[in-house]
Amino acid sequence: MHRRWLFLAASALVVVALIAVVLRGDGSAGDRRSRADDGPRAGTPSATAAGTRVPSPSPDPSAASKSPTASARPAPSAERTSRAVPAAAPLAGRIGPGAAHRGVATFYDADGGGACMYDPGGDPLTGAMNTADYESARACGAYVRVTSGGRSVTVRITNKCPGDCASGRIDLSAEAFARLAAPSAGRIAVSWTLVSPSDVGTLSVRYKTGSTAYWCGIQLIGHRNPLARLEVRAGDGWRRLPRADYNYFLAADGSGCGGALRVTDIYGERLTLDGIGLRPDVVQPTGAQFARH
Repeated sequence: MHRRWLFLAASALVVVALIAVVLRGDGSAGDRRSRADDGPRAGTPSATAAGTRVPSPSPDPSAASKSPTASARPAPSAERTSRAVPAAAPLAGRIGPGAAHRGVATFYDADGGGACMYDPGGDPLTGAMNTADYESARACGAYVRVTSGGRSVTVRITNKCPGDCASGRIDLSAEAFARLAAPSAGRIAVSWTLVSPSDVGTLSVRYKTGSTAYWCGIQLIGHRNPLARLEVRAGDGWRRLPRADYNYFLAADGSGCGGALRVTDIYGERLTLDGIGLRPDVVQPTGAQFARH
């Protein structure tokens, strides 16, 4: 009997110990859960904070307006005011793109000067145009490709062929003629067409000797395409100047002399040239050029 009570007492103690262990474990887990529910501790990044990039603030427009304004650059000497690039040349005269002219080519001792009043020297590949196609200097400065017998050469028109040159005829420099045939041939049948070359540099302007604020002549040099018009500033508008047979545009009353110029090629492209001084017989570069066609 005594042993039975001892066994029962020991069993009770074991049961009580187990209950105490279980209750203590539940309390620790609850304590851990309450700490987790309280959120991350200070200084510990959360998962969303570590994986999300915070956008930078947008720039303040007022801050940009407060920055110092850049100083104005000097005005360019040339401005492209119109760039018409049509398939045809609406302002062309007798010499226009795509038209093949046929005639005879001869040659002479050319030096690059002549009726167009360009300076001698420089390009040896030049030509003198017959009177009809010269068309009161409208041909001056034009580039034409002359073809004969499967050979061709490109020349710049700088002169006018004497009166006996029929329409279609072109008088070439000796160097240009030699590209097509032996000089002993003397005269050869040719065809020629207007071209718009790539390697021509930029435009220059020259006032004629004797030009003043009361009368002036203006010449454009080095244009890629034939010129159609030259205008001078007149008040709030532009005044077109007539072109003399010797390739100067004339302001008989001096209006616009020494001011801004506006030049137009046969394709309708206009360039405004500013800062050209009234300096007679001085070639003044502009840095501008007409577009190639």
